[in-house]
Amino acid sequence: MKVAVVGASSGLGRCIAVGLGERGNSVALLARRKERLQTAAAEAGPSSVAIECDVTDELSSKTAIDEAAAELGGLDALVYATGIGRMGPLVDTTADTWSSLFATNVTGAALVTSAAIPHLMESDVRVAVYLSSLSASLTGPWPMLGGYAVSKAALDKLIEAFTEEHPDIGFTRLAVGDTYGGKGDSQTGFHHDWDPELFTESVNVWLERKLMNGGLIHPDHLVGMVTSILTVGRSSFLPSVTLTPRPPSRAGAPR
Repeated sequence: MKVAVVGASSGLGRCIAVGLGERGNSVALLARRKERLQTAAAEAGPSSVAIECDVTDELSSKTAIDEAAAELGGLDALVYATGIGRMGPLVDTTADTWSSLFATNVTGAALVTSAAIPHLMESDVRVAVYLSSLSASLTGPWPMLGGYAVSKAALDKLIEAFTEEHPDIGFTRLAVGDTYGGKGDSQTGFHHDWDPELFTESVNVWLERKLMNGGLIHPDHLVGMVTSILTVGRSSFLPSVTLTPRPPSRAGAPR
């Protein structure tokens, strides 16, 4: 399968792109950091290609998707794994922060999808998967991550809107629970610029309110889920999938 993975230079996007490549797919890895992309593409295998893409820029998004389709000889599927979060009270969230959240988490997804649709329509598969958040669907917004939850809820509605306008494409919202991703650059850097003290305090609140259970999703299982969605997409649509970790006391060794 020919797949474009956006946000593939690090974190969960990198896990997914490398994992899909290792499973025999042809993968275009898209993100801003070209050097990291090239390293990830080498790990993903000989049928992979690294392409620079800034999802907050309309021309960059379209150019990158067009290049991905040209390099792969078409496009069967899109995986949008790019996402940012900003920690802090809503009352302290500035206009610039709101703009940044929506530019990457929502507008970027819209720009990339709009560029990909003409290519997807030429495929017999036609699947698009978007990483979303439990805080936008399964639970309420998590304290100190309200802006992130709001942007992901907007992403969910964006996916529904695209589904209504393009029913021949299988759009899937994949809500993903807690995970650190893989090793090295494949580890999620989602929280690296957060205030450590506020982060620790917030984790205690999230655990107390049972918004998180202390378990973590194994990255191979996330890749397996994405693979399943892409495979099922040949005959069926999966509008929404939720992947949550088991509590540590119940979680077995990865298989």
